[in-house]
Amino acid sequence: MEISLGPVLFNWPAETWRDFHFRMADEADVDVVHLGEVVCAKRAPFFAPYLPGVAERLVAAGKRVVFSTLALVMNRQDRQLVAAVCAMAEEGAEVEVNDLSAMVHLKGKGFAVGPFVNVYNELTVDWLAGKGAGRICLPPELDGPRITLLAAAMRDAGVVPEVLVFGRMPLALSARCYHARAHDLPKDGCQFVCGQDADGLDLFTMDGEPFLAVNGIQTLSHACLNLAAEVPALKAAGIGMIRLSPQAACDMVQVAAIFRALADAHIAPEEAHARLEALGLPFPFANGYWHGQPGAARISPAAGGRSGS
Repeated sequence: MEISLGPVLFNWPAETWRDFHFRMADEADVDVVHLGEVVCAKRAPFFAPYLPGVAERLVAAGKRVVFSTLALVMNRQDRQLVAAVCAMAEEGAEVEVNDLSAMVHLKGKGFAVGPFVNVYNELTVDWLAGKGAGRICLPPELDGPRITLLAAAMRDAGVVPEVLVFGRMPLALSARCYHARAHDLPKDGCQFVCGQDADGLDLFTMDGEPFLAVNGIQTLSHACLNLAAEVPALKAAGIGMIRLSPQAACDMVQVAAIFRALADAHIAPEEAHARLEALGLPFPFANGYWHGQPGAARISPAAGGRSGS
C-alpha cells in the first residue's frame, strides 16, 4: 500500500507552500506528492515561481510528482490553467484530473483521477479506464461496501484504487466565493481573504455548533477525516494507495509516519489513532461515511456504534 500527499487545498503564503513541500520531500515517508491549484485559478500565480524547484526537490528525494488540475472550470482563466497543467503530460509528467474537461487535453495519455470526480459505480470506472485513467481516488462520501466493490472493478480494469484517509473532506464547489462573501467583497475583488484561514473558515449553526468549513469556492467538512481504524479493511479490499490531505494545524510529516507504520502493519490501528489524537488538531476526527452514517459521525469499530461527532 502506497501513500500519497494530496494537493494543498488552501491559500497558503507562497513561501509557506514552498517550505512545506521542501520538508515533505526531505522528511516525509510518502510515495506520491500532488502539486497544483485545485480550488481557485487566481491563487496559482503566487506559487508558480516555486513550482519547478519544489517538483525537482521532490523527485530528487524519490517521490513521484503528480500535477493536479482545477476541480471546477468556469471561465477563460480556469481553462488556460487546466490546459497549461495538462500540457505537462507532453513532457512525461503525470496529471491528475479533477474536472473532466481536462480530458480534452489528455487524449492518448494516461492520467490519474482525483476525488472531485464523481466515481460511484463500475460503469464509470470502466469508462474512465478506457479513456486512460491509471489511478482513481474515490470520493470521500462512499461507504466501505461500495469502496470494496469499486476497488474490485478498478483492479479488473487495471486501475489503482486510492482512498482519502486523512484531512478535511472536500464536499462541494460553487461558482460563488464564500470567503469573499463573508467579508462583504465581490468575487473579482476578493483581496485573497481566503489566505487568512490556513485550514479553511469554520462555519457554525445558529445554535453555535461547528458545522462545515469553507475555502474560497469550496465547502469542506468541519471534522477531519481519519480512517486509521479502517486501513486494515482498505488493505483487504485491495486499495493500492491511501491519500493524506495537507492541513496546517498539524505536523504532516508525523501524520505520514503514522499512516506508513499502520499501512506496513508495524503498529495497530488503536496506536495509530492515539498518535493522531496526540497531534492536537483543533477540529474532531470523523469516519461516518465509511460506516454508512453521516460523514461527521465518529464510529468506534470496537463498539460498533457512534462515539462522537
